[in-house]
Amino acid sequence: MRGLAVFISDIRNCKSKEAEIKRINKELANIRSKFKGDKTLDGYQKKKYVCKLLFIFLLGHDIDFGHMEAVNLLSSNKYTEKQIGYLFISVLISASSDLMKLVIQCIRNDLVSRNPIHITLALQCVANIGSREMAESLSIDIPSLLVSGDTIDSVKQSAALTLLRLLRTAPELQMGEWTSRIIHLLNDQHMGVVTSAASLIEALVKKNPEEYKGCVSLAVSRLSRIVTSSYTDLQDYTYYFVPAPWLSVKLLRLLQNYPPPEDPSVRTRLTECLETILNKAQEPPKSKKVQHSNAKNAVLFEAINLIIHMDSDPNLLVRACNQLGQFLQHKETNLRYLALESMCLLATSEFSHEAVKKHQDTVITALKTERDVSVRQRAVDLLYAMCDRTNAEEIVGEMLEYLETADYSIREEMVLKVAILAEKYAVDYTWYVDVILNLIRIAGDYVSEEVWYRVIQIVINRDDVQGYAAKTVFEALQAPACHENMVKVGGYILGEFGNLIAGDPRSSPIVQFQLLHSKYHLCSPSTRGLLLSTYIKFINLFPEIKPQIQEILGSKNNMRNPDVELQQRSIEYLQLSSKATADVLATVLEEMPPFPERESSILAKLKKKKPSSVAETAIETTKEHKAMPAAQINSDGQPTLQISSPSSAGSADLLGLDIGGMSAPVDSSSSGGGGQSASDLLVDILGGPVPGGIGGGVGVGTTNGLDSSGLTVGAEENFLKFITKLNGVLYENDLLQIGVKAEYRQNLGRVGLFYGNKTSFQFTQFTTSISCPGQLSTQINVTEKPVDTVMEGGAQVQQMYNIECISEFTEAPILNISFISSGSNQKLHLKLPVSINRFMEATEMNADSFFTRWKALSQPEQECQKIFKATSSQDTELTKAKILGFGSSVLEGIDPNPDNFVSAGVIHTRNQQTGVLIRLEPNKQVEMYRLTVRSTKGSVAQTICEFLETQF
Repeated sequence: MRGLAVFISDIRNCKSKEAEIKRINKELANIRSKFKGDKTLDGYQKKKYVCKLLFIFLLGHDIDFGHMEAVNLLSSNKYTEKQIGYLFISVLISASSDLMKLVIQCIRNDLVSRNPIHITLALQCVANIGSREMAESLSIDIPSLLVSGDTIDSVKQSAALTLLRLLRTAPELQMGEWTSRIIHLLNDQHMGVVTSAASLIEALVKKNPEEYKGCVSLAVSRLSRIVTSSYTDLQDYTYYFVPAPWLSVKLLRLLQNYPPPEDPSVRTRLTECLETILNKAQEPPKSKKVQHSNAKNAVLFEAINLIIHMDSDPNLLVRACNQLGQFLQHKETNLRYLALESMCLLATSEFSHEAVKKHQDTVITALKTERDVSVRQRAVDLLYAMCDRTNAEEIVGEMLEYLETADYSIREEMVLKVAILAEKYAVDYTWYVDVILNLIRIAGDYVSEEVWYRVIQIVINRDDVQGYAAKTVFEALQAPACHENMVKVGGYILGEFGNLIAGDPRSSPIVQFQLLHSKYHLCSPSTRGLLLSTYIKFINLFPEIKPQIQEILGSKNNMRNPDVELQQRSIEYLQLSSKATADVLATVLEEMPPFPERESSILAKLKKKKPSSVAETAIETTKEHKAMPAAQINSDGQPTLQISSPSSAGSADLLGLDIGGMSAPVDSSSSGGGGQSASDLLVDILGGPVPGGIGGGVGVGTTNGLDSSGLTVGAEENFLKFITKLNGVLYENDLLQIGVKAEYRQNLGRVGLFYGNKTSFQFTQFTTSISCPGQLSTQINVTEKPVDTVMEGGAQVQQMYNIECISEFTEAPILNISFISSGSNQKLHLKLPVSINRFMEATEMNADSFFTRWKALSQPEQECQKIFKATSSQDTELTKAKILGFGSSVLEGIDPNPDNFVSAGVIHTRNQQTGVLIRLEPNKQVEMYRLTVRSTKGSVAQTICEFLETQF
């Protein structure tokens, strides 16, 4: 095209921007006149002028004509003209253009033609634009092209990738009759077709795994042929001596969408594939080039991810761990990073945890010597994940040592992890106190309020550590440079337990007071307020230093302080110490009672800081109560030394070590005094009244047929009926009855809803939709089959829902129904009866196996316990039926008490399995239950416990 070449040359020769614009405007005027005036333009001329318009657009100028001429080029039989037409449309025509219907018709004409070049051009255009309108219009043409036996391989590749592009634009696109034929593309002779099809099938599987589960055996078969072949067998698809690495990776990822194959032959073949990949990793490299090692390691790491996902073969898991251990000392930084990240996942498996621990020294060395901060962060994550009671002191010590020189970007996270590990695995709580005080000393700026709140709570609740804590914090306060958080901890602990060390002249009352007051003027107003509360406590503990304290309280700096809080405290404390009698003073300022035990809030803070971390997920907390070390909190959110009413110190079960019986004594003064019922006392042992949670009340504060949560009245109550059964009536009124029939298998479920029209009149505009509140849309996948919009009188209509559990969840999907009956618009908002226990598979085990696992899940965040009043009959057979209906097993002869019920199950999600152990202890004399649920994931234990509580 000589004219185009001359125009481009003219533009390049322009000396200024103005000259370029002038030349472009001249050319645009010429092209416009040609398009309008010359009706005899041939295809070559149209192509030339369209090319010029395209070039002008690429220079940054707007083009508002020529679109129709470009569409006309699509009808040409010449490749160059059709190519330019498609190129112009892909670049300049928007998906909402009026010309799009005409473009789609031209594309359809090319797709049904027998010219593979024209078909490929059309597919490329569809993939570039990828509009929803194209997806709807070509949803039959492209799949039929893909599975047709007449289509050549290169066109099949383009068709598969184009279909993948449309699926991303319109996820609701259905393959229908093409499903099985698309799956069998994995058996195609052409490796390029298989590679393209693997990407398409993976996207389809993520949307509807049940429909495409037939791909598992085909993927395993194809993978087996690849990994067992020589690099010379697949010469065209061998990359640096690695056969088809991209296809191998895609197949391994595809298999991670399903649980381990149930067919023994397929499972054995998959195991052999994974073993072969691990064996090849041990072979000497066939090339020294980096491309060879990259391709080989890409396949290896994806195979290890599949092994971790399956989590069923101890031999493979240990071998994977050993292979990753070799990478920990590799010279490549990226390999070390990936090895540490994968080992974090392995550390959460019961089969490979011990194997991971063998690499502890190597990980500690990496923490100290790595240059890359991201690798050091992964080393911290792995140490945190591999920690247990046997190595906790060593790991915490190493992390504390590293914390002194750690990067500022990871210090806060390290502080949280050290605090969590010290609390979880503390056998001697003097060690725990030492660790937290060291944390404050080394990284005080990064110690959050949750950390020092928690240490105070633990010290107050444990008599055996109070004296040691007072002595240790007193010594720490003597340092010249003392962090303010240390002053807070010191002020609180000495105010409560300073009398335990007052016998030593080196820590006499006056010395304690002077030491604390020497820090007073260096602290923030909130800390000063806490110290003032400590001073008034000192007056009760040490009457001999009352004058010195009153002098401080009555000083001008305090009495006229611009901070209202400090001024008020100074005046009130001075008046209290001056006018109250010794007995009143002793009563008001007595030692704080033990706190009702609550879950550590440090876990919740770590989860919020790093929600995507796998290591943290393994010990995720289930409660988000803040562990405030006092019942009273001032306006700044700081704890104050509570002025309490007379009380007898009740025993509290710190960290869930032992509840000590169903009627353990609890101090009533902590809730403001007064009597409490037996059930209130039992609940207080666990840290406050049980929240409404999942089993909250129904129909409270209803308006216009909806309850306070926006659901139809009775929806919550009806939902809870399906916790222990699969079939029944979900909702019924004078117009409509909704029945449910459901079935589940591992992480997949199918729920059938039966809508019955109870009237003799027709329902019109009958529509249903599913909404997922909060994060639920990322936790489960719900696909529904449409239902007819018209329902005849007396008719029954069935609608099926396919459910996939991606990860654990607590909420239920909302079923929204609307229809018109006798001219009146009706709307219903119900909970679809889908709960996490529905994806539980009952597990059988003997007593030794059960108690071994029960003891392994002994950490506070892995347990949820509730004590509650029985709301239904405590009949043994009825209780068994409910447990079995819940989805777990009933294990006979496990518990020494024959009246107790012991149960076990495994919850299946897309990527992992979570074990659940249940113990239900009925007390028929007082008609109460104690329910304990333990799980590898705290959130699962909490949810299961709340569901079960509603059933008994």
